[in-house]
Amino acid sequence: MNPSLYSPSDVGKIYSPRPEFIFEGTKNRTKTTAYEDKRKVALLTVDGQIDFVYPDGGLPVPGAIEDIRRLTGFIYRNLSEITNNYLSMDDHPPYAIFSPIWWRDRSGNLPGPFTMITYADIKSGAWKPIIDPLWSTEYVKKLDTQAKKPLMIWPFHCLQGTIGQSLVPALSEAIMYHSAARGSQPTLISKGTNPRTEHYGIFKAEVEDPKDVSTQLNTTILDAIAKHDLIYVAGEAKSHCVLETMNQLVSYFGKTQPETIKKIRFLMDCTSSVQNPNVDFEALANIELEKMVQKGVVLVKSTDPIS
Repeated sequence: MNPSLYSPSDVGKIYSPRPEFIFEGTKNRTKTTAYEDKRKVALLTVDGQIDFVYPDGGLPVPGAIEDIRRLTGFIYRNLSEITNNYLSMDDHPPYAIFSPIWWRDRSGNLPGPFTMITYADIKSGAWKPIIDPLWSTEYVKKLDTQAKKPLMIWPFHCLQGTIGQSLVPALSEAIMYHSAARGSQPTLISKGTNPRTEHYGIFKAEVEDPKDVSTQLNTTILDAIAKHDLIYVAGEAKSHCVLETMNQLVSYFGKTQPETIKKIRFLMDCTSSVQNPNVDFEALANIELEKMVQKGVVLVKSTDPIS
């Protein structure tokens, strides 16, 4: 049952999350606490933040408002089924290797959004890093040699301390309500604070920085998630941070505990892809997801029963 204060239209609004949801959640506490669940269910929400969800955000994903609206409904409908919430949050400084102010072309111009920079571009002088040039050059070279996505320049988004970096208020309220009703503390996972590397997936940066342990594989969180009987995944954007999070889950579990892959439920109607006129990110994401399905991942909708 939805809280009395909640309206699905709240998802499209920006406001300060209301602590009344905590009090109402406490009042409507479920018969059993999350600790007592015989079947443990994890919900992993990737980057449900204002800058990705709202049309005026720094990097809006078309369809994200509807995704998060369906996700909040999924949380309220399955309140007594969801044991633990895990939420990642992009958390970027202004200067970062994927931001335009890190690079210049031959004429001193900054790259535009969605510019791809390759090692060949750097060698030819088409693009030059003006910050940490040795690391930046080697970084892009590693992306090339490791068959990773090319470095992409993104619009400024989820900058530290800005409203765009905050969780969508209605999602935040749903998490607070669940926490109070089930006696379950949510786990928030910050990513992207290191300016020298991209950090799409929750558990590991694209290239590890030897000076920063936060860019290395987070086996602590992975192992905690693996202890659940079912693992639901949603968030933004399907084509990038959600997809790489899925890749990291499947890769890690495939090496350590292959049967865990079969626990993963991908909420297809609670995620959308970045849109770019030059790249069909949605098609590319679906190709990768189909490979994961062959390994045991199950594609579901938010209206499907938890199973």
